[in-house]
Amino acid sequence: MQTDSPWRTADFRTLFAATTLSQLGTNISYVAVPLIAVAALDANPGQVGALATLSTLAFLLIGLPAGAWVDRMRHRRVLIVADLARAVLFASVPIAWWLDALSLGQLYAVVLLNGCATVFFDIGSQSALPQLVGRQALVRANAALVSLMAVSNVAGRGAGGGLVQLLTAPVAVLCTAVTYLASAVQLTFVRGSVTPPPRPSVRLGVQIAEGLRHVFGNRELRALALTAALNNLGSQIINTMLPVLFYRELGLPAGVLGLYWAAGGVGLLLGARCARPLATRFGYGRTLGLFGLCIAPAGLLVPLVGNGPWFWIAATGWVLAMFKTGMDNVLGVTLRQRMTPDALLGRMNATFRFVLTGALALGAAISGLTGQLAGVHATLWLGGAFLATAFLPVFLSPVRTRRTLPEQQAQAPAVDPATRSSRLSRRRR
Repeated sequence: MQTDSPWRTADFRTLFAATTLSQLGTNISYVAVPLIAVAALDANPGQVGALATLSTLAFLLIGLPAGAWVDRMRHRRVLIVADLARAVLFASVPIAWWLDALSLGQLYAVVLLNGCATVFFDIGSQSALPQLVGRQALVRANAALVSLMAVSNVAGRGAGGGLVQLLTAPVAVLCTAVTYLASAVQLTFVRGSVTPPPRPSVRLGVQIAEGLRHVFGNRELRALALTAALNNLGSQIINTMLPVLFYRELGLPAGVLGLYWAAGGVGLLLGARCARPLATRFGYGRTLGLFGLCIAPAGLLVPLVGNGPWFWIAATGWVLAMFKTGMDNVLGVTLRQRMTPDALLGRMNATFRFVLTGALALGAAISGLTGQLAGVHATLWLGGAFLATAFLPVFLSPVRTRRTLPEQQAQAPAVDPATRSSRLSRRRR
């Protein structure tokens, strides 16, 4: 029986536990992999940027068709296979290290293929959630998952920095492989209905086009996508250069970098926990628009990072920027899920992931290129400018005036115009 509390659903608790393990591994590798490249393989800013670009490039390469494929597959199976693939990929890094065969080429391949597996895991997870908990529990479920991401940022990135400093980066990457394997085992206990609708007879390209029209043909969904993309672009430009800045220019150990990223996780957690009460008090769209106007400019404090008090000023700006991200994630994801019928959830999520993670790939490439040509600090200022202005698409759209969640959408997807014309022709005959 579905209620407004997702915690009463056993399958949600199982999914939450598996996601906990998966997120922990992801955040450990977030610290460990670039530090292997910088400290052990002597990567320059351009190569670090290439590594970060490849880690998110999969969403540009297969993101859109993956959504249509997920809509045709059993979601639990997708999640399990994705976790197993990620475990094998990351296990190969410490093995190569111990055999003295690790290279930047292998790291590039691992992060690219890991990105492909993550495409399917993320889309499958978000598509299964409304079926597991019911649409009336989506706000609380999304708040719980975004809070989990924030806690994982704190624990995982803090642990990642500590593991690198104490046990070396390859051992930290091995821990990532173990967490993905444990997540896959946990997902085998999901028993509820997380199956896709019957396989459609239309072509894959038609299905992808339906998902694109659904997102970009809706002013509110389009604004949510653009704001999230700009936020991702700015944060990725900054994050890509932080290992170079901390390790080479500031001379700080891996543990401090992990703690800095963990501080952002604290902001993410606070934003996720405050999202629902703020939306209840001010309205869902108003919270996104008005709080974005007030908080987003704090992104301009992040490029001030340096030694002494500037470190703490920049850290404060980073926490505030991540607070906004946590709040946006809960409210934005809930709004787009409520605006989308079940049969389109995979393609809607894939379209958003294509745009949002495409922004991460673009941000990493821009960061590497700018860092190589103009220096690390110029790159940070560019990222801060994007963070400070990311709220504008939502603020200038109808989302800003929305006080309540939209009513649940009809279950049937929109009929393709070509199909509609064909039906009308048959009726005339």
